[in-house]
Formats: sequence, C-alpha cells, structure tokens
Amino acid sequence: MAQFRLRIDGRTFRDTRNREVTLRGINVAADAKFPTSPDLPSNKSDHFYEGDDVSFLGRPFSVDEAHLHFSRLKTWGYTLIRYVFTWEALEHAGPGKYDEAWIQHTIQVLRLAKDYGFYVFMDPHQDVWSRFTGGSGAPMWTVYACGLNPRAFPATEAALVHNTYPKPAEYPKMIWATNYTRLACQVIFTMFFAGKDFVPKAIIDGKNIQDYLQDHFLSACGHLALRIQEAGDLENDVVIGWETMNEPNRGLVGYQDISVIPSEQKLQKGPSPTAWQAILLGSGRACEMDTWDFGGLGPYRSGTTLVDPKGEMAWLPADYDDSRYGWTRDPGWKLGKCIWAQHGIWNPSSDELLRKDYFARDPDSGRKIDYEYFTNKWFMSYYRRHKNAITRVYPDAIMFCQPPVLEIPPSLKGTDDDDPNMVFSPHYYDGVTLMMKKWNRYWNVDVFGLLRGRYLSPAFAIKVGETAIRNCFRDQLSAIQKEGLDYMGDHPCVFTEIGIPYDMDDKYAYKTGDFSSQISAMDANHFALEGSGVNGYSLWVYTAENNHEWGDLWNGEDLSIVSIDDKLLPSSPSAHYRDQKSASSSTTSSDDRASPAFSESRSSSHNSLVFPRNLKQTLSTTSMSPLQPSSTPAEISSNPGYRAAEAYVRPSPIATVGNVVSYDFDLRNCTFTLALECKHAATEEVATEVFLPAYHFPEDDIVVEVSSGKWNISVDDADGSMVQVLRWQHDEGEQSLTVKGVKRRQGVAVGREEEAPGYLQQCWQSGCVIM
Repeated sequence: MAQFRLRIDGRTFRDTRNREVTLRGINVAADAKFPTSPDLPSNKSDHFYEGDDVSFLGRPFSVDEAHLHFSRLKTWGYTLIRYVFTWEALEHAGPGKYDEAWIQHTIQVLRLAKDYGFYVFMDPHQDVWSRFTGGSGAPMWTVYACGLNPRAFPATEAALVHNTYPKPAEYPKMIWATNYTRLACQVIFTMFFAGKDFVPKAIIDGKNIQDYLQDHFLSACGHLALRIQEAGDLENDVVIGWETMNEPNRGLVGYQDISVIPSEQKLQKGPSPTAWQAILLGSGRACEMDTWDFGGLGPYRSGTTLVDPKGEMAWLPADYDDSRYGWTRDPGWKLGKCIWAQHGIWNPSSDELLRKDYFARDPDSGRKIDYEYFTNKWFMSYYRRHKNAITRVYPDAIMFCQPPVLEIPPSLKGTDDDDPNMVFSPHYYDGVTLMMKKWNRYWNVDVFGLLRGRYLSPAFAIKVGETAIRNCFRDQLSAIQKEGLDYMGDHPCVFTEIGIPYDMDDKYAYKTGDFSSQISAMDANHFALEGSGVNGYSLWVYTAENNHEWGDLWNGEDLSIVSIDDKLLPSSPSAHYRDQKSASSSTTSSDDRASPAFSESRSSSHNSLVFPRNLKQTLSTTSMSPLQPSSTPAEISSNPGYRAAEAYVRPSPIATVGNVVSYDFDLRNCTFTLALECKHAATEEVATEVFLPAYHFPEDDIVVEVSSGKWNISVDDADGSMVQVLRWQHDEGEQSLTVKGVKRRQGVAVGREEEAPGYLQQCWQSGCVIM
C-alpha cells in the first residue's frame, strides 16, 4: 500500500516528512447540488418532477474546465478540497441503479486534482434531505419510499421549494433552511435515523424504513469508494478521507410536545407551523399559524397567516403504484393516510391530538430525549454504519465526523468510537450576516454562547464594535473546537463549512464595485479561523457558474468566492505585473545566508505566472475569464470587483517543522506572523513552508524578519500552478516569522484602484483622529 500523504498525529495532521500540515480548503462546488441534464438550478421548474431521468455528469465542472478551476484555486493557496457530491447523482434512477458515467467523470476530475497536489475528502452532501424537499441530496424515489407525494408539497407547505415557488425571484432569503421544521423533513429524518423506534409500521421490502434508507445511502457511498479504489491511482494519494452526512437533523426525535415550537428551535421564518400544525396541513386541513421574520437579534413574530391546502394531502394516495420502483410496501403501512395517525398520535376523524409527547422519550429505555441524547444514540448508530461502509474499502480512511450543527458533540472520549483516524468537522456561519445579508460593523451576537447558556440575558451576548465582533467570532470557533476535544477526544478540528453571503445590502457591491463589506466579513471569518488554532477549514464555496442575478443558482444563496460577473484578483498590485516576463523559476533569498535574523527581499527577474513549458500555460490567474457570457442585467453587473479576494487570498502555513503555536494575517497592514516550536531544526530538505500570495507580497516588495536561520522565496509549478512559497530553515525551540507586504486600499471597483483617497482615507493613513 502506498504511503499516506497525510496522517493524523493526535490533534494535528502530518505529512510524510512529519511536518504539521495546515489545511486551507474550499468546497467544490455548490452547483453539484443540481443536475446538468436537464440543467435545473433551483429557480427553474421545467421537468422538475422528472427526477429519475436526470444526470449530474459534468458536476462540479467538465474535465476540460477542471484545469482552469484547479489552477486558479492552487494559485490562491488552497491545498484541500471538500468534494461535494449528492446521493442523487449516484442513484437517481432508482434503488440500486448507479450512474457509472457520473462515477467515471468523478474519477477523472479526482485524477486532475491529484495532478495539482490537492488533498481531497469526499462530502455526501445534503440540505433538508433532497431537491424535492427544498434542498439537495437524496434521490426523488426516497421521498416516495417514505410515503410522501412531492407534487403536493406546494399546497400543504410540507416543504417550501424554490423550483415550485410561484415567483422564484421573490423566494425569501434563507427560508429554505426552515424546511427542517416542516412536515416532509420532519417525517423523513425521523424515519432515516430512528424509524425502528418511532415508525415501526413503515416496512418496505421487509425492512424498516430506517434500514431501507440507510442501507441504500451507505451502499451508494460504499460503491463510489470501491470505484475510486479500483481506479488504482487515487487511494491515499489524493482522496485522504470521507465525511459523514452533511448537516444531519433529528427530525421529530426528542420533541417533548409537538403542539408547540420547541424552545431550542432558533430558526423561524415565514409561516412557522408547530409539528402538529404541519401534520394537519399534510392531511389537507387549513391552519392559522404565526409568521416570523429574522432581525438582528434573531427571529421575531411578525403576524399570522392562514394556510389552506383545500383538502390536498402530502401523503401518497391509496392507489399509488409502488411497482414503479420495484419495492414491496408492507400491508400494515397504509397509503393515503398520515403515517403518524397510523401510529396513534392523532385521530383523523376528530382531528384530535392524542399523544403530543410521542417523540419525547426513548421507547427502549423510557429516558427523556434531548438533542444530546439523539446524537449519542441515533446519530452515532448511523455514524458507525457509515464508517464501516467506507473502511471496508479504505481500512485506514480518515473519517470526518459531522454531528448535528452547533449541537453538543457525541461523547466518544475514551470509548471504542474514539478512533485516532477521526476528524471533528463542525460548521460555523455568522448567523446575523447570513440571515440579514448585511455586514454590521457595529454589533453582532455570540450565538454559540447563547446556545450554551452562558448569558443570563441575550442582551449580554451582544458584542459592540468591529474588534469585539472579530474576537467574538474567534472565541466561538475556539469554544466549538474545545467542545470537540472535551467530548470526542484528541482529534483535529476542521471547519468544513464557513463563509459569507456576497449579495449583501440588496446587492450594493454588484451595483458599485465596492466590496468593502464583503472584505470585512471575510477577513473577520479568517481572523477567527487563524486565531482559534483549528487545524484547517474548507470555505463555502466555489461555484463555477455563479452570477450576480441568481448567485449560486440554488435557493437564493450567493456565497461563491468567484462569479462570472466579477474579475479575478490579479497576481500582484500592478494590473500588468509579470505580463511580459517569463522564466523557469525565480528565487529570492535572505541577504546573509549564515545569519539572516532580519532580511529584505531584492527585486530580480521573475517568472510569469504562465510557465511556458507547462501544459496549462494559458490557465494562469491573470488570463482567466468567464467560460460563458453572462446574461446578468447591467444594473448589477456593470461594476465588477475582485469579490473580496483580497481577504480570502491570504498567506498561511503549508507545512511546519514542529508545531504551529499561532499564525495571523493582518490584512490592513499586510503583515503575516507565524510562531512555532520544534524539537529539531528545519533543514534545506525539510523546511517550514508558507504560502505567500503574490498579490499581497510581490517579489520586489517583501520584508521578512525571522528569529533564526535562513529563508528563501521561490515560485515554481511543482503542482501544475504557479505558487509563491517561503521556505524557512530555522533552529529548534520557539521560533517566529514576520512577513510584510504591500498595504493598499481594499474593496474598490476594478479600474479605480489608483484613485486618490478621500479625506477620511487620508486621515486614516496619516493616523489622525476625527472627532
């Protein structure tokens, strides 16, 4: 077996030279959530319900385009890819029918990722279960297997689906996430995780629906893993790990009273039914319910509304033909009738709620269920099965364990599940910015602290001022990481999703080219990642087809770091830097190689980002342009910007001899610092390596300070793309590095970078104070 490129050593990642690896990653890609044939972004409805006859071939992008995208990402310093795929892409045609053409395309793309030196872990992605329940993930046939009729969801509001929303452009921002607390997801996730306990009558092909769904999902993931292994050149060398289901949810498990909104349900938006009202709506009954909106301090009740399905039911009719997918439904599971009525929760004849606490206790033990109990029993039962499905193929696979979002992690420390090859992979988003689509520089909220009961009043969780906000983000990430260590044991922590919305302030940046709010938000998130001491992250997201009108082409989200309507960050502050230069390599070194405690780089001839003998010579950052013309209205596309790339294209440790103590990039002052400690000195063969983006650190304008040893900065195409790297040979013990680059204005529109600063900017530059 080939040697692993990446291994886990306690809380850290190590490479083959035993250096600590800091994973700087990106999710690729958001448009993998919907098919290519027919091309069905969430704002389109044509052929939506023909979900069996689709193809995801070409996701996340074509093989021909992959060179461009991977070269771009490598040049920006990314080393890790969270490879987004869906169960639907694998098994859309029906149970056990795998799309081998899509699998072979995936293998081809992974081979190209290998050529660029990426680490990749596979993400079986889902959001609110499926495209047909308002998100992404599972095939359409799984909804039918659960006894639900997706064509009836619009009338019953069993799910609010963008594809079937009357006016797609008016689909409320971020309302898709509320589908977790609407009927379809409440039913399906309860069945998936705990069907044997709470839905014992749901038997299909002789199995409880829990086993039926999990068996097919895990078999599909195992089948993909086997095909990747059979490819012969990907195992360990590029695919280093597998993640569990994205953002799992408990469904109704643990609801103490289905007639009220649980106190722990923090997200409410639009019509907000209780679980009992959702059940009634699903059986065609009209219900008046509260409506909610989202403000700076969270959800607030905005009024009431009447939802009337006019007798239409969300359940499959009694005469539905189950032979369509070849399964046999047990006679005890009656179609045309609510599954919860069949389990005695309510009486459809009188519409009387009989067992409001049906989901409150574990049927086996009688113990009261909270989310922590759900995670430790039902989520962990699923996790063990998922791990076994992968490790049967990859015995030493790194497993990225993702418990329910922002919930207490499972208690694994010191148990048989405390696997040394496990990674804690939580998610974090600044909820205020994400929901409001606005960067508030003046105040924010410690959401994680509120969830953990650290404040007597929500008012005490408010953080005032941008410095306090940034520190609050950092402290939340640190607390999440510590919680993982406390509950799961000593494992690396990688935030596999974190990101910002770009369409802030009613798309102000798209109209003006001013991305200063996005830069501030993106920089604050990276400040938190760097300051929290986590082992890595994968930013959400890279979407090759993003545009200013429809964003990521999914549910109104717009989080992609690239867009066909924006420009790409140039390789240096000068728009024409290196355009006319070409050389095979370039190296800048410390002046005194014997004792360079302080050194400043010298200008010299520099290679172009386009390496002449490289196959991908036309794919450099400076030459990249949209793959297709944009149809975005001129009002929101005529002032392109760099899309806050100044903030996410940033320096970072790549591989550190010893252990990273801390690192940070001060964007405003363009200063990178790194502190480390090591038992053995770094050498020329085994040096500490730091990524230095040429945009912030052009070769002829870098100042380097080191505590010991010698360094050099070089640009080469070792992994198929031109990357500027500082290599540092330092002594043993505690060591420090400071690198200073070029300070400049941030967030201005393309072509306006050199405009004279205004009065406030001049005052800031001179250090004066404005009263």
